[in-house]
Amino acid sequence: MTTPNHDILIDPPPLASSAAPTNGRNLPQHPKNGGDVAMAYRTLGVVFGGLVTSPLYVYPSMPLKSPTEDDYLGIYSIMFWTLSLVGVLKYSFIAINADDQGEGGTFALYSLLCRNMNISILHSKSSSLPALILPGGPAKQTRLGKFFERSITARRILLFVAMLGTCMLIGDGILTPAISVLSAMDGLRAPFPKFRKAWVEVLSAVVLIFLFLMQKFGTSRVSFLFSPIMGAWTLSTPLVGIYSIAKHYPGIFKALSPHYIIQFFQRNRKEGWLLLGGTVLCITVLDAGSEAMFADLGHFNKRSIQIAFLGTIYPSLVLTYAGQTAYLIRNPNDHNDGFYKFIPGPVYWPIFIIATLAAIVASQSLISATFSVIKQSVVLDYFPRVKIVHTSPSKEGEVYSPEVNHVLMVLCVAVILIFGDGKDIGNAFGVVVSLVMLITTILLTLVMITIWRTPVVLVALYFVVFFVMEGVYVSAVFTKFSEGGWIPFAISFILAFIMFGWFYGRQRKFDYEITHRINIDRLGMLLSDPGVQRVPGLCFFYTNIQDGLTPILGHYIKNMRSLHEVTVFITLRYLLEPKVDLDKRIIVRKLGLDGVYGCTVQYGYADSLEHNGDDLSCQIIDAIVACLPSKEPESRLTTDAEHEVREVRRAKAAGVVHVRGKTRFYIGEGCGRFDRVMLGFYEVMHSNCRSALPALGLPLRHRIEVGMLYEA
Repeated sequence: MTTPNHDILIDPPPLASSAAPTNGRNLPQHPKNGGDVAMAYRTLGVVFGGLVTSPLYVYPSMPLKSPTEDDYLGIYSIMFWTLSLVGVLKYSFIAINADDQGEGGTFALYSLLCRNMNISILHSKSSSLPALILPGGPAKQTRLGKFFERSITARRILLFVAMLGTCMLIGDGILTPAISVLSAMDGLRAPFPKFRKAWVEVLSAVVLIFLFLMQKFGTSRVSFLFSPIMGAWTLSTPLVGIYSIAKHYPGIFKALSPHYIIQFFQRNRKEGWLLLGGTVLCITVLDAGSEAMFADLGHFNKRSIQIAFLGTIYPSLVLTYAGQTAYLIRNPNDHNDGFYKFIPGPVYWPIFIIATLAAIVASQSLISATFSVIKQSVVLDYFPRVKIVHTSPSKEGEVYSPEVNHVLMVLCVAVILIFGDGKDIGNAFGVVVSLVMLITTILLTLVMITIWRTPVVLVALYFVVFFVMEGVYVSAVFTKFSEGGWIPFAISFILAFIMFGWFYGRQRKFDYEITHRINIDRLGMLLSDPGVQRVPGLCFFYTNIQDGLTPILGHYIKNMRSLHEVTVFITLRYLLEPKVDLDKRIIVRKLGLDGVYGCTVQYGYADSLEHNGDDLSCQIIDAIVACLPSKEPESRLTTDAEHEVREVRRAKAAGVVHVRGKTRFYIGEGCGRFDRVMLGFYEVMHSNCRSALPALGLPLRHRIEVGMLYEA
């Protein structure tokens, strides 16, 4: 079976639907305990694949200067309580319930808020999402929801926050592979002192280049190894941690008392605050926060994710960090290699191999997440169209984008070779982690107020605790801006500018098309003009407007002074399900005028889009015949219907043509400076991105492109 390889189509449906789960995947039934445990094991390589390698680089990323025993106890206490509050309380018990029908992340939270508050400033692709119905029926809008509905500024800020979180995740897809593989490969320097740092960087770059080049083959063939690898990692590192605790500092768990945190800051003051820039990396277990923790609820239920995190990931990290800290208390100057130095000699090489494989799985998880986020952004029309390849015929979420893959590879290798020092990459990574957590806190607070209707006291308690804690982390990592922290800002700014420019252009174009759309009555008036001829032949006219017809049609008729005898207006829809049944693939309806039909062609993500032009024509003609009235009970066509069928077949015999529009903005002197810049930038992107319509295997001689200028 050939793997389908196609672009995102126009007019994709929203990611969420009230009728069915999204992404073409049925939300799993909640199995009994045995099934939950088995599913939890599988999440180690899928949901948590990129989340448990932080012990490789946390201590090496900290700018420690002659640390004492009390310093290490304070640092461990900070890590423990951060993991407990943010990991267990915030994500495992709160954020996991804020998914948008299986979709997680900042865009999913934004979509959830838009549906509930009716605040989307997108076009119908997003605004057509059904409103959320709370238990007990529709609830009145909250004052906060009404404020967002009234204020365009508030809506734009909310959109910017969602975009920023998404851009940070994409930046994470560059930094996670770099820091994970580089930190794992650094283990070669201890047994081979002559193995220079530059060689480690080159070797890490080679591994990542190979990993990126393998993306086009998908992960289906090797994904069965992900869970065993991560299972071995989450089991072996805490065992080494327990050994280190027993050998070096059995009393390490006294640091679980929060008073060690207070003493740490009283003693170190500003230096202690600056150390938070490295400590924040301990919560890369929640890297990209919501994206990782609850983005895969369509594949795994909440209980299985909670079992995996609370039963394996959380205790594994607590014990591993305890073991590292116990070792460093006795060897305080080894913090620059705080992971491999605490590994006992007899198990050094097995741990090195597991660490390297775990780093590769972690990298793969974030690369795959980046592809998914880009695809989600393209579907929602927030990002220029790029080629999206579904590498699995059965898994909608397994996607690959050649253009995005090449850009990620170049940037990732550049980060390693230019900023080879793990501290600089750690500083950049800390910015990503802390900002994504803070954004998630803000969006979750809005969800609590407007959707869950949580009591004000609980909302205030949640917001104050997490916003203050994560705000302190953000303030600490911002001090490292000149030491690598600028990297994610540069990446995110460029991506955010691209996303906003594309969004603004698409929004303006959609507004123009809705304002100038042609309805059936208007089409009838155009055709009633004596100068307009109905010429022989069958015309397939492509449009991306469902409620009405594209303005290009009026432009075409006025200038060509003709329309084919039989014209079918086709809208292509990309559905988030594997395959669309043939009897549901093509939906045809009469539009009230002779020889004029509306047609929707629906495709699943695993359907091939390569057609023979004649095959497509025949399928649509068959669908037209099926929609015509018939006599009962013989189900024979009526006389008028038979005549209609003859006309359609005669038109096909006369010749078939496929017409598609190609529009641009006319930026006149009346445009403001903002429109000139944003729409000009949009036109540059639009002229260089992929077409919104697939080729469909249509012969070139049958294609016509009609250009039209939209007045800005």
